[in-house]
Amino acid sequence: MILRDVLREGIGLLRDANIVGPERDARALLAHALGISPSRISIEPDMQVPEEKLVVFHEFIARRASREPVSKILGMREFWGRDFLVTPDVLDPRPETETLIAAILEGPNPDRILDLGTGSGILAVTVLAEHPACTGVACDISPKALKVATQNAHTHGVASRLEILQSDWFSEITGAYDLILSNPPYISQTEMAELSQEVHDHDPHLALSPGGDGLDPYPILANGAMQHLNSGGRIFVEIGWRQGPAVRDIFQRAGLCDVAVLPDMDGRDRAVMGRKP
Repeated sequence: MILRDVLREGIGLLRDANIVGPERDARALLAHALGISPSRISIEPDMQVPEEKLVVFHEFIARRASREPVSKILGMREFWGRDFLVTPDVLDPRPETETLIAAILEGPNPDRILDLGTGSGILAVTVLAEHPACTGVACDISPKALKVATQNAHTHGVASRLEILQSDWFSEITGAYDLILSNPPYISQTEMAELSQEVHDHDPHLALSPGGDGLDPYPILANGAMQHLNSGGRIFVEIGWRQGPAVRDIFQRAGLCDVAVLPDMDGRDRAVMGRKP
């Protein structure tokens, strides 16, 4: 079969499975199966697709039709212009999380950062890549997640400046930092039942929800920030879009000042920041 026909077939199968954006997903999966850039699909529509590559593509399409995310099939997600390894052991990075990076980069350059619940390491690695003089610590309770974060740190050239360790929030953390950041589990127990199959079945539940109302991590993060931030240091955390007022109050009660709720690109509450006096 030639490339255009293979692509058309894949799009049709995904459309029949009610996948949103079947054209985009089929193109990405076909390019990955062939080991080529997605742009070549448009440039060389008459390219012959070898039988062994066709088999791989059909496997990818079947996985996507069963609601496995494209990023987990590819083993990669782009974040802030960089490609990050993702596995079933880490949260699939969301574009909304770039809200934290955008806000952080608008402020003063930190000398030392702490990323709590780092997962794939996207936050710590991105901040260090954007600030070449910065060093930091990234921690997670999951050893498997830490292996992914370590690989991403090496891929993007920041491993020598990033200490990666296992810690349950601040339990193994020492020292003081200019910046603390975290994308904690915040989905409520009720909302877990409403998640798409792509998220519910393919992201680790430990990274999605702490149970209850989803707010349990925020007092830990706020109180820990007061102990581990330098004077004037800042903390940024991701939140659920309904949690802005509650997390703002938690931060203020902990003693943080200049607390603000930050919107994402869709105008929904996405992050809360605070500063240690």
